[in-house]
Amino acid sequence: MEKTKVCIIGTGFVGMSYAYALLNQGTVEEIVLLDIDQKKAEGEAMDLNHGLAFAPRKMSIKSGTYEDCHDAGLVVITAGVNQKDGETRIDLLQRNSKIIRAVVRSVMDSGFQGIILVATNPVDILTYEAWKESGLPTSKVIGSGTSLDTARLRYEISQYIEIDVRNIHAYIMGEHGDSEFVCWSNANVGGKPFKDVVETMGRIKFEDLEDIANKVKHAAYEIISRKRATYYGIGMALVRITAAIFNNENRIMPISVYNDGVYNCEKDIYIGLPAVLNRDGVHHVVKLRLDMTEEGKLAKSAQILRKNLDAIEKDINQRS
Repeated sequence: MEKTKVCIIGTGFVGMSYAYALLNQGTVEEIVLLDIDQKKAEGEAMDLNHGLAFAPRKMSIKSGTYEDCHDAGLVVITAGVNQKDGETRIDLLQRNSKIIRAVVRSVMDSGFQGIILVATNPVDILTYEAWKESGLPTSKVIGSGTSLDTARLRYEISQYIEIDVRNIHAYIMGEHGDSEFVCWSNANVGGKPFKDVVETMGRIKFEDLEDIANKVKHAAYEIISRKRATYYGIGMALVRITAAIFNNENRIMPISVYNDGVYNCEKDIYIGLPAVLNRDGVHHVVKLRLDMTEEGKLAKSAQILRKNLDAIEKDINQRS
């Protein structure tokens, strides 16, 4: 992965928030924007280029085609459709599954051998679909998973205990969705176990933990009710994942990864787990020692993903 080149597929709010954050942080050398609406991709590239004079480094930014993916180190997929009125979640899954499979097919036809990062929701299921279509090893296909949920968790904790968010270490695990959960047993503040923090600080009580978890779980709904979409947070999360890959950081992040038995839950699924990221993709999944309650929550979340995956695979098989 000599060139730090990213191809972004989908120039909607999420794709462009990601591209804008890449530009501002100078994360990569080259950005290529792809969209079914070619003129929009061209316009977005033009607009970003006009900010290069204020950027921290020299970069190449352009619109392109799938052929541009052949030498990219990373392809980030943000393309997809929103849920229609009266449409079920499975209907949405089926439509976005078709889009993801078509996108990945076109990416792979270019000769691409880099890493695929999926941000389109429902991210865990669509990352699995992307992996199946790509033929790449599981280490090279990942999803944004619970990276944003975890950032929201750290923010909420920081507000409760008035400690800088960067000193708070905790994970949201499981599905990026309603069955996600906080891994309180492994949370810490500056190295101090979080449950010890609760016992010694007057600002927070054990009964507040459920409130924190609910705020995180419902954060997207709250934002969408006010501004119709969320995109800045996930754009920043995608940049952090990108930096971990291109900088060969061996950084631990909670992302959507393939569970091949590291955790005692459904296998052959993608689910939000802490994993070590470097220029080869996923180096390994980090095995945390969960308490019994957390093990049960992870198993339940995995079962939900398995059920939805089976429904999608059944539909694909019927249509083939």
